[in-house]
Amino acid sequence: MKRILWTISSALAAVGMAAAVVVTLNLRGEEPLPATETLESTPALVQRGEYLARVGNCMACHTTQGGAPFAGGRGIETPFGVVHSSNLTPDKAQGIGSWTSAEFWRAMHHGRSKDGRLLYPAFPYPNYTQVTRADSDAIFVYLQSLPAAADANRAHALRFPYSTQAALGVWRALFFAPGEPVAEPVQTAEYDRGAYLVNGLGHCTACHTPRNALGATADAKAFTGGLIPVQNWYAPALNAAVEAGVKEWATGDVVALLQTGVAPHGSVLGPMAEVVFRSTQYLTDADARAMAVYLQALPQQAGRAAPAAASAPPAATMARGGKVYEQQCAQCHGNAGQGEAGAFPALAGNRAVLLADPTNVVRVVLQGGYLPATAGNPRPHGMPPFQQLLGDEDVAAVATFVRNSWGNQAPGVGTIEVYRARERRGL
Repeated sequence: MKRILWTISSALAAVGMAAAVVVTLNLRGEEPLPATETLESTPALVQRGEYLARVGNCMACHTTQGGAPFAGGRGIETPFGVVHSSNLTPDKAQGIGSWTSAEFWRAMHHGRSKDGRLLYPAFPYPNYTQVTRADSDAIFVYLQSLPAAADANRAHALRFPYSTQAALGVWRALFFAPGEPVAEPVQTAEYDRGAYLVNGLGHCTACHTPRNALGATADAKAFTGGLIPVQNWYAPALNAAVEAGVKEWATGDVVALLQTGVAPHGSVLGPMAEVVFRSTQYLTDADARAMAVYLQALPQQAGRAAPAAASAPPAATMARGGKVYEQQCAQCHGNAGQGEAGAFPALAGNRAVLLADPTNVVRVVLQGGYLPATAGNPRPHGMPPFQQLLGDEDVAAVATFVRNSWGNQAPGVGTIEVYRARERRGL
């Protein structure tokens, strides 16, 4: 009996110690909140906050289709369930009208709400923790200047145990620590500004870095590319020439891609098109260049170039794909995949076509490809969806054909990959 009691006592003590460690790690770096608000709003600060909110693409998640700006309610799908964005308008009951700038800063920097609850990292505070207090204050002042909307916050729909604060506390203890921007003394001020925007408000690593089974990213794998959970688009590596690296591009071309969505060597589609439409097209020339300079300076890695196929795709598959291409694709992309400058991208030698992961090729054929309408490209060309017109066999065949024609060489696409793409997105 004594041994049993000792074992139980030891287990309880171990649990208590572990809980204490988790609590301590979740409170590290936090300071007591001031009792009164000292921040004063000015037109210049509001304007700056509006710009920074665009850089952070805040409206994309905190606005539902047709809803009031920043009133929240958008469901963000994750592998663990749905997280609903919160109301950021100055409504005192549902929004952040009763918040102070210090409480807003705590949410941005520490991932903790006004009432002390831990926030889910669908709100990308693992990146926003690098945002300066001054920029956080500017964003807060801008949000406080918006019309109040009384839209009620929706409860999250997460599976157990991911729905518990205890599980979230353990996740944070393992994968989150408050941070801050660090200037590199050997780099220029322009580089440091780009690093701050890319890694902080821009939260580029949130998509362009692989995630582990618990949804966390690792700094060691930053920018190496990853499949965006649930959306089923592959965010290519930003530090590999065979994927989306821009080290060898002219800096002006990188700026053009960020501000207009198109450049001589590539264009944006899928989730990145929304980022350009809602966020990066509004970058100042100086900030766009700073981001470009930082992205071009990323240490390069090999990336996941499509391996050479062990053998050529079956002749029957190539013939079927060629027929589909001739009927549906050649009019825009050309008989030799050469495309049309300023309108339709070339497919011959296109690194997006040759990615080791063919997810994006399948996605574009099924859903279509739409460039963002930007000030620099107000009437972009687009590609219609073929999900209702082509069956799985035809989609797989034409994708295989494009990946293995005009000098392209990459493994073929199977019908199972098309089937999975349809199932994941309900197409």
